[in-house]
Amino acid sequence: MAKRFLGKLYVQVLIGVTIGILLGVFWPQFGADLKPVGDAFIKLIKMVFAPIIFATVVLGIAKMENMKELGRVGVRALIYFEVLSTFALILGLVVVNFVQPGQGMNVDPATLDTKSIASYTATAASGSGSFTDFLLHIIPASVTDAFAKNEILQILLFSTLFGIALSHLGPRGKPMVDVLEAFSHGMFYIVGMVMRVAPLAACGAMAFTVGKYGLGSIVSLGKLMATMYLTCFLFVVIVLGFIARLSGFSLWKFLKYLKEELFTVLGTSSSESVVPQLMNKLENVGVSKPVVGLVIPSGLTFNPDGQCIYYTMAAIFIAQATNTPLSLMDQLIVLGVLLLTSKGSAGVTGSGFITLAATLASLDNIPVAGMVLLLGVDRFMSEARAITNTIGNAVGTMAIAKWVGALDKSRMEKVLNGTDLPEQNQAQESSAPNHTVKPVTTASGA
Repeated sequence: MAKRFLGKLYVQVLIGVTIGILLGVFWPQFGADLKPVGDAFIKLIKMVFAPIIFATVVLGIAKMENMKELGRVGVRALIYFEVLSTFALILGLVVVNFVQPGQGMNVDPATLDTKSIASYTATAASGSGSFTDFLLHIIPASVTDAFAKNEILQILLFSTLFGIALSHLGPRGKPMVDVLEAFSHGMFYIVGMVMRVAPLAACGAMAFTVGKYGLGSIVSLGKLMATMYLTCFLFVVIVLGFIARLSGFSLWKFLKYLKEELFTVLGTSSSESVVPQLMNKLENVGVSKPVVGLVIPSGLTFNPDGQCIYYTMAAIFIAQATNTPLSLMDQLIVLGVLLLTSKGSAGVTGSGFITLAATLASLDNIPVAGMVLLLGVDRFMSEARAITNTIGNAVGTMAIAKWVGALDKSRMEKVLNGTDLPEQNQAQESSAPNHTVKPVTTASGA
């Protein structure tokens, strides 16, 4: 019984996280030196990230019976993303004003040493923030460049166009579809092999975090951290719970189904680390391949719920800690700017700090130097951000699939109730041709 329990991946990841914390506490230098272990795991996942997105999107679209369905899914996904990210920003703003974690710190921005954030502010300053530049960036300079740099939106654009082309070719495109089908199976098998080292990666990443920043940094800014975790919890339970109920499934059962992925995110602090497995599991639970292929990759960019909560809380916390007065209009301006700058910042650990620096620099009234206050606990809060992003994208995919009629309800109920296939057979079943086509047919007839 114990052997069977310890054989589960999420249990192993949780053990790895615990060992990592202990190593960071008792042997901080050794723990800090384990950073490459976590980084190697993220790189291994990102190695197959682009090929899996490409194959999933192309296969999903190539097998669609109605091309109008593609536009319908895309438009509704963007509407959903914008509404949810706005909710997340507003919730963060409300909670940080209510709790006021920075009140009473009385920090003078002039006394802060900004050398530690110089790299973030430099990166933020070098980036172009116009909406036109953002749109032009979606178009890759070349296909190989997009794949080499793991540019999610660029890969998504090319994959969509290639999938449409194969769909219009009909029988002539079938050989390529068959090749991609086999290629997809191979990529997911690689993911299965990589996931075996997830517990070790979680141990290394957590040991580095605690070893480098120490538990003392958690205590000194504990109120902000507690407020952040509380807000993420409220967002998942209330907002996402309500969406799950509207979509016809239990949020608790859904989270239990994704427990391995969530514990992996907890250990690595990166929502990108589970994208291939998440796509696989969502197909297995009854979501059609085209919806999974479009919503999950685009959700990383357009639906960073955890990041949005963090941004408003961090910006207002700095203002409170430095006694910077902000009117209601000032806070609404912060909200408006973050609606734009928050896009594209999720997925990779540390990217949120760069985005926050760019946002504060554009506002002028909140001192960018105040970001130094967040350095000690930013990594600890990244777990909450990454888990909220992952849950938000997973629930969003289910909701959008239900919205467009591309969710196999009977299969969903069987999987979430534990009456479907054994877990080790999920990968085969989720990518089987019959399962891929069936929900799409339902969707096109909705």
